[in-house]
Amino acid sequence: MVEAISGEGDLGFGFWISVATLIVEALIVVLLYRTVKDFAEVAKLSRLEVKQRFRPWIGPSTGKIEFIRSTDGKEQYSIAIKNFGEIAATNVVAMSNKGNEMPSTGDIRIMSSDDSSSKFDKFALGPLLPNMEKHYWLFLDSALLQRVKDDKGQLFTMVYFSYEFSGGKAGYGMISQFDAKTGTFLHKDMWVD
Repeated sequence: MVEAISGEGDLGFGFWISVATLIVEALIVVLLYRTVKDFAEVAKLSRLEVKQRFRPWIGPSTGKIEFIRSTDGKEQYSIAIKNFGEIAATNVVAMSNKGNEMPSTGDIRIMSSDDSSSKFDKFALGPLLPNMEKHYWLFLDSALLQRVKDDKGQLFTMVYFSYEFSGGKAGYGMISQFDAKTGTFLHKDMWVD
């Protein structure tokens, strides 16, 4: 009888070991599922980081449109742009327009078109390496600026920098108004594409 009891005890002990093994295996499966799910989230964040971080970010380095000089009836102004990103922009093109009315950001489609008869000035600045700075010059009619200074109108400029890189195409734009009192440009709108 003692042997029978100990034999049943062995079956009971083996049963509990099987149940414990099953519980441990179930916990391992749950932990593996959660680990895979966490790795999927990390991968998603990494893709987003790569998309946003490893690309050029071009914008003004000083935030000002600076007066350079007057020559031949034109006022020359400079805009310094810099690549704040970690990779190079392969083809930076500056486009600008000036007028008496505030332009809209929708005019960018017109500026970006390949229509050579458009009223926008275009200039290819070439590649822009990381942390590299270049200057784009605006030439404004001195008589037009004088009319604005005499309080006989307004002057707005729109400047847009489009650039290409291995991940696609992007741009930075700004609309500014000439302030006759200070002789400087005040930014009315800025955006990144």
